[in-house]
Amino acid sequence: MQNINAIFFTENVKRWLANSSQYKILHVFDEVCNLTNETREIVSIVNAEISNGPFNLVIEDSVLFTKHLEAESKVNIHDKEILLGDLTISFAHTQTWNPMPKWERLRKNKNEILNRLSLLPIDNENESILEFSTLLSLAIIKVDIPAVKNSASKLAGLGIGLTPAGDDFLMGAIYAAWVIHPQETAKKITEEIANVATPLTTSLSCAWLKSAAKGEAGELWHEFFDALLEDKNIYVPMSNILSVGETSGSDALAGFIGVFASWAELTNPKIY
Repeated sequence: MQNINAIFFTENVKRWLANSSQYKILHVFDEVCNLTNETREIVSIVNAEISNGPFNLVIEDSVLFTKHLEAESKVNIHDKEILLGDLTISFAHTQTWNPMPKWERLRKNKNEILNRLSLLPIDNENESILEFSTLLSLAIIKVDIPAVKNSASKLAGLGIGLTPAGDDFLMGAIYAAWVIHPQETAKKITEEIANVATPLTTSLSCAWLKSAAKGEAGELWHEFFDALLEDKNIYVPMSNILSVGETSGSDALAGFIGVFASWAELTNPKIY
């Protein structure tokens, strides 16, 4: 057995560990192992290089999960430990990380953020999502809920992989809605997107979209938002997001920037 300490998790993960009674491995990758429970909620056990996320349990030592685990490996949780194949992961002294960005501060500075984003290209070369993504962005700005739901239903599950391109775009668009609109309006829009999209896509995308609809984001997005607020160089945190997956990061950024572009077109066409 290899003993490992977990260094960060979220309140979501703490509840999952405390309340789940049935668990199994959903996916095994080199740096990530996704677990699911009886209600199909997901916890991702990740190496520190992956960083914090709304449902991540970050471990101290780097582990090549594919060397230790397969889909049928046994999972047990007791006494503040996860017994995962031949791995024992202790979460007895794990720090709690807050996945909620500084939405109120971002909202108060949305005009300055728009000006900074206007200097960036909208890099959305995925033609399969282009038409629906434009319609979604406009619907979010106009708070046209029927149009939001219709566009989200077309984007959900569109593409390949565990987080298809359409879902990644939806996630970025959800983050933009949290910045541009008042909290209650953003909550209504994003919940509608998640409610429509989650039955139409993968379990992992469901987890990300549900978290985004609650206003939660991963650490890489926190760093990007902090750079926007503090007038720092945004290209490093942007490049970190762009490095996620084959196109997941770029599709999510396209969603975020695309909604801001639609806002600019409706309020000040000269910006974009």
